[in-house]
Amino acid sequence: MENVQVFRIQILAIVGSGLLIIFILELIRRKRLKEEFSLLWLGMGIVFLVISLFRKLLDKFSYLVGIGYPPAALFLILIMGLMVILIHFSVAISELKEANKRLTQELGLLKKEIEDK
Repeated sequence: MENVQVFRIQILAIVGSGLLIIFILELIRRKRLKEEFSLLWLGMGIVFLVISLFRKLLDKFSYLVGIGYPPAALFLILIMGLMVILIHFSVAISELKEANKRLTQELGLLKKEIEDK
């Protein structure tokens, strides 16, 4: 009975990972998500697909890290991946904020120059 549940969960994980990858690719195709931001999401989807296909990888990873319950290792991988994505977005937002500030300052200078003429 336990093997049946593990098999169902594995199938569900494979389908979910595949749907995530398809969803990200569809967002890219519709130009709703830039390629540079999609790489991390696609990477996460591929990692989860590989872990879903080869369940022993999760067991080995959890053993190497010292986690006794392999699904807890999956949450660790998920949290680490999301942290990387959040840091990447924070860097992108910081760069956009600086670019916006610079453009506003240049616009103010150009406006002042036009008013002085």
